[in-house]
Amino acid sequence: MVFRYSLEEPTGKMEGAGPEAPATAGVQGCGVKQLPKSYDQEYGYLQKDLLLTNSLLARHNDSKDVEKCLLEKKVHIPNFECMILKKIKPTIIASSGEKCDGQESDDSFLPGLTDDAALDVLAWSNRSYYPNLACLNKKFKSLIESGDLYKLRRGLGVVEHWVYLACILMPWEAFDPVRERWMRLPRMPCDECFTYADKESLAVGTELLVFGRELSGFAIWMYSLLTRDWSRCHLMNWPRCLFGSSSLGEVAIVAGGSDKNGHILKAAELYNSELGTWQALADMNVPRKLCSGFFMDGKFYVIGGMSSHTNRLTCGEEYDMEMGTWRRIQNMYPVSGVGREPAMCSPPLVAVVNNQLYSADQATNEVKKYDKINNSWTVVKRLPVRADSSNGWGLAFKACGNSLLVIGGHRGPEGEVIVLHSWEPKHGNQDWRILSVRERAGAFVYNCAVLTHVPMSLFTSCISLMSIINKNNKG
Repeated sequence: MVFRYSLEEPTGKMEGAGPEAPATAGVQGCGVKQLPKSYDQEYGYLQKDLLLTNSLLARHNDSKDVEKCLLEKKVHIPNFECMILKKIKPTIIASSGEKCDGQESDDSFLPGLTDDAALDVLAWSNRSYYPNLACLNKKFKSLIESGDLYKLRRGLGVVEHWVYLACILMPWEAFDPVRERWMRLPRMPCDECFTYADKESLAVGTELLVFGRELSGFAIWMYSLLTRDWSRCHLMNWPRCLFGSSSLGEVAIVAGGSDKNGHILKAAELYNSELGTWQALADMNVPRKLCSGFFMDGKFYVIGGMSSHTNRLTCGEEYDMEMGTWRRIQNMYPVSGVGREPAMCSPPLVAVVNNQLYSADQATNEVKKYDKINNSWTVVKRLPVRADSSNGWGLAFKACGNSLLVIGGHRGPEGEVIVLHSWEPKHGNQDWRILSVRERAGAFVYNCAVLTHVPMSLFTSCISLMSIINKNNKG
């Protein structure tokens, strides 16, 4: 949920525009584009990671052929930039000293390895390498854009979390917490109305969905990790704003909200990112807007919000995906900050880490932990930034793996910056750790979503639940 921001292109050069939008510059006297110097270093890291990963895979899978291939051959790759510009082929040197020109591996992804072994290696590597690899040749480009690597990652249980962020002075960017690297996304080709309108965001599967309004009405723009560009997404059956939402693997649920006429809804829908379709679910018991949604213990929950322009809700609702029914939970989110105008407060700031629900109290600046058995909240920590100064707006409170993220603005002598704070609840006595500081981004977070790639076991559970939902709807 946001107020307003501009997607105008910055005038200065973007540092580290990197994988999501690789920066290129023309080579004088040559029709080939030159890659940044950082690509040499990146490819060096990648080569080491790939060899190490494949060695581990070979031992894990007891694949003697792959292990023997790695032990007997060493891949010599010249300067990465020169290899692209001059089409220099890598050289394979066997342990005996015999050189191979690589012709027998011309059609393979990695010299000296079968495609199956190479795909396992690539699947275990950090996905921030993928856009760089897509620049190598058509085969790599086709592989990255097909989505097969992401499906393989799910099967191998590879989990990776990326933070997508839009701020007052910064259009959409991605942050990799592992490598602590920022990457700018391409400019969204929306109209001016969408640019300045309020928006919501949701990360699901390999997609980032941004909901807003265009001159013609509600619209959804989708950023694909596979193609690394924006496109329009199908509208919901009941287009809306101010809703609660959350994702679980390849599916997401949207509940409540307000339609184009301002009517508060109790309708809910499920989005399947694999099919790009919206499916109607059973209605909630109570209509609500300005609410928040989350998955916990395999069920979807909605808490907080307003049922009218003046009535703030304290109850929550639980959606059982197997039964296809909603259960009302009284007093699940008690209202704090008495005296505050309800319509001015942000939706509840909630996040789930390891099936444990936490909230950031907008009035007391405290992190609270939910007790499922007693339906109560206890204070566990102070927030690293103030949330009460803007009624919870301009602050992101998200789960990222085993950590809680608090992303907020800070005004200092050097200007306005965005600070990413991280804390692992299992290490309760530790202080908040600063992951990154983004300069020249403003001091107000408009949209934030964390994209998580889940193991195949969880993905299979999602598909099973989808089948159950379909049967319930038909019944």
